[in-house]
Amino acid sequence: MSTRALIFSGRATRYLAEKIAESYGHPLGKVIVTDFSDGEFQPSFEENIRGRDVFIVQSTFAPADNLLELLMLIDAARRASAKRIVAVIPYFGLARQDRKDKPRVSIASKLVANLLTAAGVQRIITIDLHADQIQGFFDVPVDHVYASTIFIKHIHNLNLPNLITASPDTGGTRRAAAYAKYLKTGFVICYKQRSKPNEIGKMELVGDVEGKDVILIDDIIDTAGSITKAGNLIMERGAASVRAFCTHPVFSGDAYEKIENSGFLEVVVTDTIPLKKESKKIKVLSTAGLFSEVIGRALKTKSISSLYQFK
Repeated sequence: MSTRALIFSGRATRYLAEKIAESYGHPLGKVIVTDFSDGEFQPSFEENIRGRDVFIVQSTFAPADNLLELLMLIDAARRASAKRIVAVIPYFGLARQDRKDKPRVSIASKLVANLLTAAGVQRIITIDLHADQIQGFFDVPVDHVYASTIFIKHIHNLNLPNLITASPDTGGTRRAAAYAKYLKTGFVICYKQRSKPNEIGKMELVGDVEGKDVILIDDIIDTAGSITKAGNLIMERGAASVRAFCTHPVFSGDAYEKIENSGFLEVVVTDTIPLKKESKKIKVLSTAGLFSEVIGRALKTKSISSLYQFK
């Protein structure tokens, strides 16, 4: 029997799964999803997976049907006697709901971890979780890879003379500091106060950016309020240029308009979430090669941590 992985995809991330399968050197597996008139759907594997290592690629961004479809595919693989079931989740949705920030709310990311485990998943592969501790929500191994492996190459190719990294908020300080350490630069921090969710009340800059080429580092751009306000503030403080690097382009609401009207020369993202429309300021770097390499190493029980240029 072949020892090669069988790679399948849900509908939400098929565009990326096709590139992963091509990079891996094996055709994407056949899955069909039957839609019913009442809104229900039924995914099914259209080839034999008995005794095989099955990798299911699906991001869990909205709508919630994407998560449900992933759960159903995992359950179907388990019932079809797959040897091992691995969920490749480029964007782990609901990751920002990782704690109780007020009474009587759900810890949704823990709930999702429970659901995936109950469905029968045996391993998770994902990239740039919103919080590292989410790995502890799972009772199965989690291979948490980093987009820095991709971003660092692009930053080097820019050949910026006065490079400095920045975080758009205090929560991302550790991430910006890690980039700064590897790139041997300084870093600055934008301090924000929210008046309510998705709305910035006040922002201040801690550090000097005069004449600097600034790289803003973040994991998620949602409404783009924080990142564009930080970018504009940095330019107001005398920066020579400002660019943003972000793994997951959620881009909800008027995010595209905010980015177009911002001071950014470039917003570099990955393809964990498909863009809703094109923008001259947005550049997409593919994660397909990275995920393909991780799948190959997981299958052969080789080290994955050696892929990281830094954590």
